[in-house]
Amino acid sequence: MRAAAQRVAPGSWGGHRTIGAAVRSAKPGAVITVQAGTYTESLVLDKDVSLVAKGAVRLIAARGPAVTVHAGAAELRGFTISSTAPRDAAVLLRGGEPVLRDCEITGGRVDVAGAAAALLSGCSVRQAEGVAVWLAGTSRTTLENLTVGSCTGDGVIVEDEARAEVSDALVDGATGRGVLLTGGAHATLTRCEIRGSGAAAVLVEGHATAALRECRLHEAAGQGVWTRETAGRLAGTADGGPGQDAGAPQPSEGRAATGASASGDRSGRSAQGVRLRDCEIFRTGGAGVLVDGGSAALLDGCHVHHTGGAAVLVTAEAAVELVSVRAVDCEDTALVASAAGRADAHDSTFARTAANGVYAIGEAEIALTGCTVRDTAYTAVHLGGAARATARDCTVSGTPEYGMRVTERAELLAEGCEVTDAGMTGISVEGGDAAVRGCRVTGGREGVRLRTTHRPLLADCEITAPGETGVRIGRDTGARLENVKVTGSGGAGLLLEEDSTAVVEGGAVREAQGSGVVVRAGARPLLLGVTVADAAKNALFVEEGGKGRYEDCRLTKSRFPAVYAAARSQLVLRRCTVDGTETDLLRDDEAVVHAEDCLVEDVAEPLLPTLAAPGSEERGAGGAGEGRKAVPAVAGAGAARGAKDGDKGRTDKSEDEQSAEEAAARLAELHVELDRLVGLDGVKREVVTMTKLMQMVKVRQDAGLAPPPLSRHLVFAGNPGTGKTTVARLYGGFLAALGLLSRGHLVEADRGDLVGEYVGHTAPKTTAVFRRALGGVLFIDEAYSLVPQGQMTDFGSEAISTLVKLMEDHRDEVVVIVAGYPVEMNRLMDSNAGLSSRFTRTLVFDDYTTPELVRIVEHQADSHEYAFTPETTAALHEYFETLPRGEQFGNGRSARQVFQRMTERHAQRVAELDLSALDLASADAALLTTLLPADLPPGGVT
Repeated sequence: MRAAAQRVAPGSWGGHRTIGAAVRSAKPGAVITVQAGTYTESLVLDKDVSLVAKGAVRLIAARGPAVTVHAGAAELRGFTISSTAPRDAAVLLRGGEPVLRDCEITGGRVDVAGAAAALLSGCSVRQAEGVAVWLAGTSRTTLENLTVGSCTGDGVIVEDEARAEVSDALVDGATGRGVLLTGGAHATLTRCEIRGSGAAAVLVEGHATAALRECRLHEAAGQGVWTRETAGRLAGTADGGPGQDAGAPQPSEGRAATGASASGDRSGRSAQGVRLRDCEIFRTGGAGVLVDGGSAALLDGCHVHHTGGAAVLVTAEAAVELVSVRAVDCEDTALVASAAGRADAHDSTFARTAANGVYAIGEAEIALTGCTVRDTAYTAVHLGGAARATARDCTVSGTPEYGMRVTERAELLAEGCEVTDAGMTGISVEGGDAAVRGCRVTGGREGVRLRTTHRPLLADCEITAPGETGVRIGRDTGARLENVKVTGSGGAGLLLEEDSTAVVEGGAVREAQGSGVVVRAGARPLLLGVTVADAAKNALFVEEGGKGRYEDCRLTKSRFPAVYAAARSQLVLRRCTVDGTETDLLRDDEAVVHAEDCLVEDVAEPLLPTLAAPGSEERGAGGAGEGRKAVPAVAGAGAARGAKDGDKGRTDKSEDEQSAEEAAARLAELHVELDRLVGLDGVKREVVTMTKLMQMVKVRQDAGLAPPPLSRHLVFAGNPGTGKTTVARLYGGFLAALGLLSRGHLVEADRGDLVGEYVGHTAPKTTAVFRRALGGVLFIDEAYSLVPQGQMTDFGSEAISTLVKLMEDHRDEVVVIVAGYPVEMNRLMDSNAGLSSRFTRTLVFDDYTTPELVRIVEHQADSHEYAFTPETTAALHEYFETLPRGEQFGNGRSARQVFQRMTERHAQRVAELDLSALDLASADAALLTTLLPADLPPGGVT
C-alpha cells in the first residue's frame, strides 16, 4: 500500500508548518510536497521519502548542514539549499541512497561520505569555500549535469575509496583544483568542462585513478591534468602545485618544460593513473598533462594545445601512452620526458611549439611510432642525459635547428623515419649513440652529423639535397655506414673529420657540389663497395695527413681528378674502378698512394696502375695469390710523369711498410709502459707471453694460414688497487698495435651500466655498452656482482647471457676482461657455462708488498717534484708494515693516498714558517720539496 502524501504549506489548512514535521510524520515511501517559501531548518533524513518543491523553495540551515541523510532512499527535487557557513557542508549525505534533482546548493559544500550511494542530477553548487563537492569514504556518487561555480578552493574532491560517475558537468572558476582525486579513489568524467581553475584542472594523486571522456579542460592557471604519487611533490611549490623552471637551456641545447622537477621516493610504482579519451585541453598556465611520481596516463584521441608549459610532461618514474594525440601550439615543448619517465606515442602530432617538439633527458625513455613532429622553434627531437628514444615511421620537419639530436649519453634508435628541412642538421649525434635504419633526410644545412665516442650506425638511409655536407663523421668518431645514399649535397657528400675511423660499406654518393668523399688529417676510413658519381670536384679528396683504405669502390664522372692525395696522405685503393673523368689521380709528391687491381676506363690521363689485360705479363698490380705485384701509384702534384732531379734515387715506402714500422714502435712503447709498473711480475710475464702468441697469430693470418684456437678474453683476479685497469688498457694497446683490434680503447663498466631495473631493460643496456667497446676492450669491474649470492632470478643473469651472445657475434671485434676478487670470480665463472668456456685464462694480481708500496709512493713523489730523506723512506717502510690490510685496504690506491696526505701535512708544516725569510736560492729551498717522517699520516688510510 502506497504511503499517504504529505504537504508542507505554512499558514494553510491541512499542511505541515515545517519540512521536518512532515518528514517525521511521513511513512516510508511517502511523497512530501513543499510549497514556495523560505524554510530555516536543518533536515535529518533516514527513511525512503521524496521531497518535491512546488515553486521557489529555499531551505536555509538552522545549524550544521541544511540536509543530512543517514539512511534510506531520500530524494529532494527543485530545492535551493543554503548554508551560512561556506566552509562547512550545506548537504551531508552519510548513508543510504539519497537523490538530489535540480537543486541549487549555495554558501556551503556537498559532502558524500560513509557508504552512501548518492545521485545529484541537474544540481549546482555555488559560493562554497575550501571545496564545493567532497566525496569520501566508500561512497558511490553519480553527478549528472552538475554545475560548480563562484567557489573558492577546489571544485570536486574524491578521496579515500570513493567512486564517482560524473557526466555533463561544469566546474567553473575554482580557485584551487577543478577536480582532485586522492587516496584510492576513482572517478569517471564524461563530457565535462573544467575551466578557469586556479591550479590544476584535474589532479590525480596517491593510488587514485580517473577516466575522462570527451572532456574540455581549459583556462587553468596550473596544469590541465596532473597525476602523481602522494609522496611526490614538484620543486618550487608552496601548496603542492607545480613550480616554474628556473631557466631553460639555450636553443642549441634544447629546452626543458616548465615544472619538470619531481619527488624522490622511487621505492616502487603505484597503480595510480588517468585515462583521457577524446578530450581537449587548452590554454593552461602549466603543462597540459603532467604525469609524475610513479603514476601512469593514457591519452587517446586527445587535443592538447595553447599550453603555457609543455603539452605533455612525464617525469620521475611515471609512464604515459599517447594514441592519436595532437599536442600543438604550446609555449614550451610538446612532449617532455625527464628523470626516469617513459612516454610511448602512436600516430600522434607534435607541432607549432615555442621550444622543442619532443625533449627527453635524465634516464627517460620515449617511443614514437608513426608520429609527426613539425614546426618547432628549437630542435624537433632532442635527447640528452642518459635518455633513450625509439622512433619508427615518424616524420620530422620544419625546425630551424636539428631534426633529431642526440647528446651526452643518450641513445636513439630510428627506423623508417623522414626528416626534412632542418635548419641545421637533419640527424645529429653528439656524445651519445644511435642506430639509424631506413631513414630519409632531405634538405637542411647538413644531412647527418656523427661525433661521439660510441659507434653509431647509419644503415639503408637516403640523404638528399643538404645545403652543405651530406654525412659528417666527427673527430675521433668510429661510425659505421651501411648502404647509405647521399644525393645532391651542396658541399661534400661524405666528410670524415680528423682522426675518425669510419667503416662505410655499400651505398653511393652522387651529384655532390663539392667533392664526393673528403678525408681529413688522421682520419682512417674503410670504404667498401661505395659508388661516388658526378661530383663537381674530386670523387675522393684526401687532405694532408689523411689515410684510409678504399676497396671495390667506383669513382665515376667527377669534374676534377677522381682521387686527390695531399701531402703526407696515405691511401690504399684495391679493386677500385675509375671512369668518365679527365684524370684518375692527382697527388702531392709526399703522398703515398698504394693501388692494387684497379680498373681505369674512359680516362684521358690514366695514372693509376690497372688490371693486366688477358695474356699480358707487363701491366698490372694484382693480388699476390695470382702472382701479380701491387704497385704504388707514382703521379706528381702536376701532370709530370718523371721524378724531380733531386729525387731520382728516392722510393716511397708502401703503406704496409710504414704501418709495420709504426706498429713496432708502438709495441716498444707499450713494453716500456708495462715494465714501469711496480710489482706484478707474474702478470707482466703473462702479458708478454700473450703478446708473442698474438704476434704469431698475426703472422699466420698474413700468410693465409688458419690461426690457432685462442681466446683473447681474460679474467683479472685480484683485490682493489692492484693495477687491473691499467693492465687492461695496455693489453688493448698491444692488440691494436698488432692489428688484432681496430682501436684498442678501453671501456669500463660495472653492474649499474649493464643491468636494468625492470624486465626488458637489461639487454639493451648491455648491448649499448658492448657496442661502445667494439674495436677495443670492455673491462667489467666487480663482474661477480652480475650474479649476486643467492639471487638466481636477478637481472644480472640476463646481462651475462647477452654478453655471451655478443661475444660470439663479434668474436674478432672486441676483447672482454672481467675483474674482481679471486673467490668471487670463480663463482661468476661457475654461473654460466658459456661464460666459462670463453674465459680460459686468468691473470692473478697479487697484493703489493711493503717495498712495492714504498716504490709507488716514491714514484708519486718524483712525478710531483718531491724528495725523501733516508729517514723518511725507512719510516714509510715501517708505516706500511704496520698498516692494516683489511677489506678497506686499497693497495696502490692506498699508497697514492698516503702520498697525498704527506703533501698536505708538509704544506701545513711549511705554512707555519716565515716564508719571507727563506732564501730560495739556498738550502732553505729544500723545505719546499723534502718530505720528512713527521709528514706521514698518524693513522691508516682507506
